[in-house]
Amino acid sequence: MDTAPARSAELLSEDRVDAALVPVIAYQMIEGVSLVPDICVGARSRVRSVCLVTRGGELDDVRSVALDVSSRTSVALTKILFREFLGFEPAWQDSPPDIDAMLDGSDAALLIGDPALRLSALPAGSPYRTFDLVELWREHTGLGFVFAMWMTRRSAVTVDLALARDEGVTHIDEIASIYEREIDIGHGEMTRYLAENISYSIDPSMMSGLELYFKLAEKNGLIAKNYPLRFV
Repeated sequence: MDTAPARSAELLSEDRVDAALVPVIAYQMIEGVSLVPDICVGARSRVRSVCLVTRGGELDDVRSVALDVSSRTSVALTKILFREFLGFEPAWQDSPPDIDAMLDGSDAALLIGDPALRLSALPAGSPYRTFDLVELWREHTGLGFVFAMWMTRRSAVTVDLALARDEGVTHIDEIASIYEREIDIGHGEMTRYLAENISYSIDPSMMSGLELYFKLAEKNGLIAKNYPLRFV
């Protein structure tokens, strides 16, 4: 949920790569693209690395939101949550992911990736209150959510991406050891995030969540058209 998937979408749209892990909303924006089945980055109930943050306030009291625009998928999800489920639309402001600066100018902030994960690990008594976007989505829909999938403009993918995914899952402890130093949240927290919060395969709830997300994105003018899901 950082800028890497967005860059991958650009490379895929320019036909410079055979396949790429891409934010799901890009599926509706890249001509001739197909999804690689089952493999994803998503969450069944809680993601931790994509959240709305306030200085203690409720979302019902939010009248302005600072948006980290590094993920168009998460920005669209935020707008859907407010419009469809909270029943109102705050003012939106694009912003770099600096939580204090964001909350100095807005009632809430959308944080993505490492900054959000750090906040989710803060102890009780923190001045910030976090609202996990997947928890909010599940509360109102009963469904999981998919943030990114492998996509291609080719008729087939020659690399066994499922095997690569499975290999990565078996080395989560080692991967956590690398990233815990970068994010500074502790080995246990990083391991739980990678092993318990993130899902690398799509279950029926997540697939239904993806279909509903696209339907609501079209309804709210966040995509031009809801193209049916097509798989290689």
